[in-house]
Amino acid sequence: MFRMGAVTDDDKLDKEATRQVLRRAIGMAKPFRRTIFAALCFVLMSTLGLLLGPVIVRYGIDSGIDMKDTTTLRNAVIAYIVVVALAYLAARQQYIFINRAGEGFLRALRVRTFDHIQRQSLGFFDRYQSGVLISRMTADIESMAELVQWGLLQFVAAVFLIGLSLILMLSLSWQLTIAALLVMPVIIIASRKFQRDSNAAYLEVRERVGQNLSELQEGIAGVRVVQAYAQEKEQTRQFVASNRSLYQSHVHSIRVSTWYFGLVEALGIFSTGLAIGIGGWLVGRGDVTVGTVVAFVLLLAQLFEPVQQLSQLYNTVQSSAASLDKLFTILDTEPDIQGGSEELPERADLIVDGVGFTYPSTDTPVLRDVTISVADGERLALVGPTGAGKSTVAKLMARLYDPTEGTISFGGIDLRDATLGSLRERVVVVPQEGFLFGGSIADNVRIARADATDDELREALDAIGALDRFDAFEDGIDTEVRERGSRLSAGERQLVSLARAALVDPAVLVLDEATSSLDPGTEVIVEQALDRLMIGRTTIVVAHRLSTIQHADRIAVIDAGLLAELGTHDELVEIGGRYAALASAWAQSLPS
Repeated sequence: MFRMGAVTDDDKLDKEATRQVLRRAIGMAKPFRRTIFAALCFVLMSTLGLLLGPVIVRYGIDSGIDMKDTTTLRNAVIAYIVVVALAYLAARQQYIFINRAGEGFLRALRVRTFDHIQRQSLGFFDRYQSGVLISRMTADIESMAELVQWGLLQFVAAVFLIGLSLILMLSLSWQLTIAALLVMPVIIIASRKFQRDSNAAYLEVRERVGQNLSELQEGIAGVRVVQAYAQEKEQTRQFVASNRSLYQSHVHSIRVSTWYFGLVEALGIFSTGLAIGIGGWLVGRGDVTVGTVVAFVLLLAQLFEPVQQLSQLYNTVQSSAASLDKLFTILDTEPDIQGGSEELPERADLIVDGVGFTYPSTDTPVLRDVTISVADGERLALVGPTGAGKSTVAKLMARLYDPTEGTISFGGIDLRDATLGSLRERVVVVPQEGFLFGGSIADNVRIARADATDDELREALDAIGALDRFDAFEDGIDTEVRERGSRLSAGERQLVSLARAALVDPAVLVLDEATSSLDPGTEVIVEQALDRLMIGRTTIVVAHRLSTIQHADRIAVIDAGLLAELGTHDELVEIGGRYAALASAWAQSLPS
């Protein structure tokens, strides 16, 4: 279970890092530049419409009402209505275009991240917890939605509106402009404090949300254990505590926002009152007109809202930049397993030559100087105590990892030089527990070859003797397996996994304890399917059961990362070494 940690400086980026991340994101947004440009054009049109409104009002008052010219007043009213309508249409279009670009960017980012994760080797998943990766794909990308859907648009609109409003206000009256901007130093100081306080508050909310979701997920996933020990009240108590913590962090963030927005609104009202008071005095002196004062007050009302928006947007940018930085860390991780250029032959010997291996997460070698030659069509069993390294040998043979020392070759070609396509066609791994995706039995078998026809699927199932069993279901091979294959038994799930291997028709079959999690009755069914699948193929079997091992042509005993013994069952028993001891222990454990 992945839990979000406490808020630290790692959740924040300095200004230079933020700029670099945003520049890279802008580069990724190039496919949407036309849509973004169209949105910016509509932003400019909408902003000009907002600014033209006060100008038209000024004209209507000064040239229409004061001059008692009804025609001019009527024209001003009509012009105002037209400008407001056009501004509304432009605003509507700007949101349509920017959301189209924003959603397109997020969609492309999700696809790119998912595709990149799918191409990573197993070593990558040893370093990253699945919860972390899911968080990157969901929470971190969603945290950018606010920025790309309206944040950037709001930023551009606010900059346009503030800049053009100041220019227009100065052109109307520099005296009123100076008076109105007397509150700006207070707003700037308050904005900087708000940015600092709200950033910490919002990060705390994100942390509490993660903890609350974690409590919820664990409570639901572990409900059977909870009910088995009658711990419903305790689980509810823990969730209530987590939920209260989330509530308190939300309340704190609201308090931070309330004082700032309330202050800016109060300063806006004060500035408007000041402009009206000074404006009335200037009208009395004949320096400005009534229409100018009214237009100025309308412009002033539009000035303070974008200031608030820019302050709020700062935290959105910081949060989005931090999320992007985490995503880019994943996207910059190159797959450990890279394909070569050579095509592997259809059949050949598999040679393990002087192989050593150390997992990236540890410094202790798991394997040392292992050399095994597996002839084409031979069945080799890998045995040894738990943790000896036998499964690691099997994974290296399938190139799920690359050895840190030595080479593994097929037909004289180092697996590191082979194309990944030919490698996955020649060598297939059947894991201990076959994972089933949501969908039908046919869909799950087709995972091995997306272009396989229904006839080919049925041939693969028939090849392992499972077709009649699945045809007996009401919907046959179109039966929905439900989440993680819960509708099928453990044996049936493993039969689907074996059918995938049969569909690929590999030269080398690696069985990583494929029957160890099955009950004896089901094991017989799966072993019969395995026997049919292994005919004519090179087979590497990682097993703990004597019944499986005795059918192998040769047996390799892996102990403490070394190849301790290699030979047939009878040869190794006769030697009286490690394998003989294991075989004796297995024989004694069998029911009499």
